[in-house]
Amino acid sequence: QVQLVESGGGLVQPGGSLRLSCAASGFTFSSYAGGWYRQAPGKERELFASITRAGYITNYADSVKGRFTISRDNAKNTLYLQMNSLKSEDTAVYYCASASTYARLLTGDYDYGGQGTQVTVSS
Repeated sequence: QVQLVESGGGLVQPGGSLRLSCAASGFTFSSYAGGWYRQAPGKERELFASITRAGYITNYADSVKGRFTISRDNAKNTLYLQMNSLKSEDTAVYYCASASTYARLLTGDYDYGGQGTQVTVSS
């Protein structure tokens, strides 16, 4: 059974940090590109961070560039998102996803997705 399970969300003050994890099982995680999406209330879901299968190439939306870092540990079948200097506008449900090709992921298409974890940035 394929699963992607996110963890690490929660409530954090503006300027704070969180590290999200996404544990994969049931498929060959290292053969898939990975990405993080988020969806804020009343807004469309957006892909804001992506990483290739081996982790050599990453890409970020301008809204998170310089503050967020995506990484992966293929030996642990886990995708990570380090979030620093958090802002109130980062409040959203965060989802991880895996796609068979990096190109597909960048178009918003993917094969497997998680259930999401809530991140709330508020004082």
